[in-house]
Amino acid sequence: MQQQRLAESFNAAIEGFVYVFKSQRNMRLHFLMGLFAFLLGIILNFNYIELMVLCLTIAFVLFAEMFNTAIEHTVNLVVSMEYHPLARIVKDIGAGAVLLSAMTAAVVGYILFVSRVGIRIEDNIMKIRESSWHITFIIFILILVIVVLSKLFLNKGTPSRGGMPSGHSAIAFSIWTVISLLYPNSLVIFLVFILAILVARSRVSAQIHSLVEVFIGALVGVLITVFMFQLLRI
Repeated sequence: MQQQRLAESFNAAIEGFVYVFKSQRNMRLHFLMGLFAFLLGIILNFNYIELMVLCLTIAFVLFAEMFNTAIEHTVNLVVSMEYHPLARIVKDIGAGAVLLSAMTAAVVGYILFVSRVGIRIEDNIMKIRESSWHITFIIFILILVIVVLSKLFLNKGTPSRGGMPSGHSAIAFSIWTVISLLYPNSLVIFLVFILAILVARSRVSAQIHSLVEVFIGALVGVLITVFMFQLLRI
């Protein structure tokens, strides 16, 4: 009797995994990427500790995807056809957990595979400091993170619309600052500045942001860009 219950539990677990694999496109994508990473780790002759870390990271991503699917189905079952703002929040939290696990897996995979193929992380850092493209990309990511966190802490607007500060203004004036630092004494600087002003003005005209939010966004974009260029170009 106990063995039968154990077999039923095992079969239920397999059916749950198969259901998520069949119904969720992201689950299939994560599984295939994890399988590819595991096989690549074997080809690159990972030691048992590296393989263990890799397997745990892959399992962490798959678990997050399965957990997110379970949350979505539970919310749909409880809420039924009626809209409820808490249902959206719960689903967003589950999706955020999947995103966090995927980002963590990307970092762990980068460290494992880069070190295995003989590329030192210190060398990559030097290449980033010598490349304006890499620095600009890092600046944009940092600005987006700061803007989103500011809106979350101030509890105003959404990550992509409204709130303090204006993300569009921050990115627009960051682009202007990057061009000003890389190509001084150029007519392009003036033209891009006009475009940045137009972007900021459009956010105010559309009543998405106030004048203060746009100004703070522009200030964030300029200061973060100048700071990162000074930091990474030393």
